[in-house]
Amino acid sequence: MSHYLLIDHIDKKFTRGSHETEVLKDVTLGIEQGEYVSIIGHSGCGKTTLLNIVAGLTPVSRGGVILENREVNEPGPDRAVVFQNHSLLPWLTVYGNVKLAVDKVFSASKSRAERHAWTMHNLDLVQMGHAKDKRPAEISGGMKQRVGLARALAMQPKVLLLDEPFGALDALTRAHLQDSVMAIHEKLGNTVLMITHDVDEAVLLSDRIVMMTNGPAACIGEVLDVSLARPRKRLTLAGDAEYLKCRKRVLEFLYERHRFVEAA
Repeated sequence: MSHYLLIDHIDKKFTRGSHETEVLKDVTLGIEQGEYVSIIGHSGCGKTTLLNIVAGLTPVSRGGVILENREVNEPGPDRAVVFQNHSLLPWLTVYGNVKLAVDKVFSASKSRAERHAWTMHNLDLVQMGHAKDKRPAEISGGMKQRVGLARALAMQPKVLLLDEPFGALDALTRAHLQDSVMAIHEKLGNTVLMITHDVDEAVLLSDRIVMMTNGPAACIGEVLDVSLARPRKRLTLAGDAEYLKCRKRVLEFLYERHRFVEAA
C-alpha cells in the first residue's frame, strides 16, 4: 500500500569528533492524507529530530522520507513547520509575517490582490485579522502562535508539522489553541504530524499516537489508534470511556519507559 507520507526505515546518527551517537534506529511510519498523528515520548527520544528530518532540515543517516511517492530531503513549502518558539520576524507586522510566506510561495501564481486576500483569509482563520497591524512585541504568546500557524497554513502545505506548538503557553491559552487547531483540521482536512509531551493533548487531537522508546537508538515502541468520533469536544470527552482508555495506555507506556530510565 502506498502511503501519503512515508517515513521509511530512518536511522539518524550524530557525530562529534570521534564520538558517534545513534539517535533514531529503523523508524518506519506511514501516514495517510488528512490524518492527524502525534509523536510522544520522553526527552531525548529523537522526536524533534524525526520532525526535522521530515521537514528536510536534518539529513538522514539511512532511509528516506516519501511524500506523494516522491522523496523529499530538503526544506520545501509542501511541509510547513510551526515551532514551540513562534519564530516571527520582530520588525514585521502580523500581516507582514504571513504575507512574507505568501509572497514566497505564490508570487508566480497569484496577483498582488489575491495574495493580500489569501493573507487575510489565513489570519481570519486563526482569529488574528483584527491584529494585522501589530508587531510581535505587541501581542501575547498565544497570539504569536496563532500567527505562526496562519503563516504555515498560508503556504498550503501538504503536511503541517507541529513541534510542541503549545508547550510554552499557559493552560487556558493552550486549551483555546488546541480547540482552534481541531476546528481548522476539521475544516481543511490537512495532514498533521505533531510532537508533544502532553498525553491529554495527544489523545484529544490525534487519530493515532506514535509512542517512542527511550534514546539513544530510539524507535517506535507502539502506535495507538484513537477511535474517537470527530468533531471532538473536550468537556464531553472528559468522562468518555474510549478517551480514558487511550489516555491510560499512553501513560502506561511512558511510565514503563520512565522505569527503564530509573533502572539504568
